[in-house]
Amino acid sequence: MARKYFGTDGIRGTANQFPMTADNALRIGAAAGRHFRKDGLNGHRVVIGKDTRRSGYMLENALTAGLTSTGMNVLLLGPIPTPAVGFLTRSMRADLGIMISASHNPHHDNGIKFFGPDGFKLSDADEAAIEAILEGDVTPAQPGNIGRAKRIESGRGRYVEYAKTTFPRDQRLSGLKIVVDCANGAAYHVAPEVLWELGAEVIPVGVTPDGFNINADCGSTAPRTAAREVLKHGADLGICLDGDADRIILIDEKGQVADGDQIMALFASRWAAQNALAHGTLVATVMSNLGLENFIKGKGLTLERTAVGDRHVVERMRAGGFNLGGEQSGHIVMTDFATTGDGLIAGLQFLSAMVESGQRASELVQNFAPVPQILENVRFDAGSDPLGAERVQSAIAAQEKRIADRGRILIRKSGTEPLIRVMAECEDETLLREVVGEIAGAVREAGKTAA
Repeated sequence: MARKYFGTDGIRGTANQFPMTADNALRIGAAAGRHFRKDGLNGHRVVIGKDTRRSGYMLENALTAGLTSTGMNVLLLGPIPTPAVGFLTRSMRADLGIMISASHNPHHDNGIKFFGPDGFKLSDADEAAIEAILEGDVTPAQPGNIGRAKRIESGRGRYVEYAKTTFPRDQRLSGLKIVVDCANGAAYHVAPEVLWELGAEVIPVGVTPDGFNINADCGSTAPRTAAREVLKHGADLGICLDGDADRIILIDEKGQVADGDQIMALFASRWAAQNALAHGTLVATVMSNLGLENFIKGKGLTLERTAVGDRHVVERMRAGGFNLGGEQSGHIVMTDFATTGDGLIAGLQFLSAMVESGQRASELVQNFAPVPQILENVRFDAGSDPLGAERVQSAIAAQEKRIADRGRILIRKSGTEPLIRVMAECEDETLLREVVGEIAGAVREAGKTAA
């Protein structure tokens, strides 16, 4: 059944436009509260975190009103990374966790992500149940059972302490100079604190949020900002997080960028050598480079692919009992440590590898030569259906025939933005550019609505 509210990662949209309006957020909170408060007992609780978007205040208050109206007690964490919400939901024995964030999107977008009592993102069944309640009337709690809200000042500190426990006790970051770009987002306090407390010299970037500059020319979507700082300060490593800190991109001491595929390759090979990679398997999405697949197979390991989205990665990991997975975009999921992608903890695992091996970042991040890949995001007008257009289907078929056994093409609609993502890989870079150009051009034309 088609979803009206939930996409690939919660509910997301432009702030103050459906579904990200205050009145709709109130209804979403009430529906989620009614779904998770299935009995008449008091004591049900939900934790809410957010990133630094201006619209987060509006949505936080609206969600709180909706949740308390159905008898849920709300614990407000303030600006805090998405993985911290997953951790604190489970740690604080909450029935539900909510993160208000649009992740790597610009400030004018926002979203609502949900976590179950186990700290993992909600199942399809739970999301469908909440949608069903939203389509009807939400039964409010009796006056004597209305919930209350409380701000929890210690949430950030609890996460800081937990993050440090994932770094080996016998290691320190003394002598390492680290640039950390927090994207003016949710980790602007915690990431520099953790690195400094573990002994590093920290050069913070993107730590002055104003409600509008989240992900603006900084963070994991703009790693060149951190790369310039790495070279300027002679740093040993650059860590780039996104707005809610569930993604990471690394910069080595030479200013070279390493994406999630390279990070996963390093972790998989090291963990396998330590007999710590569950079932010798890495889980990645269809977007990960063929070079990663070849590298993993060359190590005698298995790569399993899923649909795009860290949620799909986590679902496969849990079903198969795997403990490492992620996305090329920088979601690194390590279920030994976290219930979702955690950019800071992934950075700590990389730093641990540097300390243990004595190698420089550049020696650890280039694990395989990527097969040439082009990804072009084509924006389309509201009301259009470019993938359903005959001209687009014909273009895709023609280019698939051209590339044949020499590469692959992947076309997908974004679950969070009005974009069609056209991705292809091929050793022949000239052919690669032509193939992507032909398909993207057809999509672009089909995605225009008549004026």
